[in-house]
Amino acid sequence: MTNYMNLFLEIILGILALAAVAGFLRLARGPSLPDRVVAFDLLATVGVGISAVYSMAHNQPVFLDVAVVLALISFVGTVAFARYIEERLKGGTL
Repeated sequence: MTNYMNLFLEIILGILALAAVAGFLRLARGPSLPDRVVAFDLLATVGVGISAVYSMAHNQPVFLDVAVVLALISFVGTVAFARYIEERLKGGTL
């Protein structure tokens, strides 16, 4: 890859690292459970982005598979949490 592409990918990794720090801060300080779940979802999304950028930077396509699996697991977790909140608001037991 060219030097410009490597520089661009390094900048993107730095931005994703800052987003991960912001996510960890919200995860630690979030006043409510939904805030923490959204922060955890952000961290999973940032993890997908880091995996994809690392895959491109080092020409390792196996990390794209890791990104897809992480995205699917994150989606299922978010849907499960939404169902939990819905049941809790209806007064059901879960």
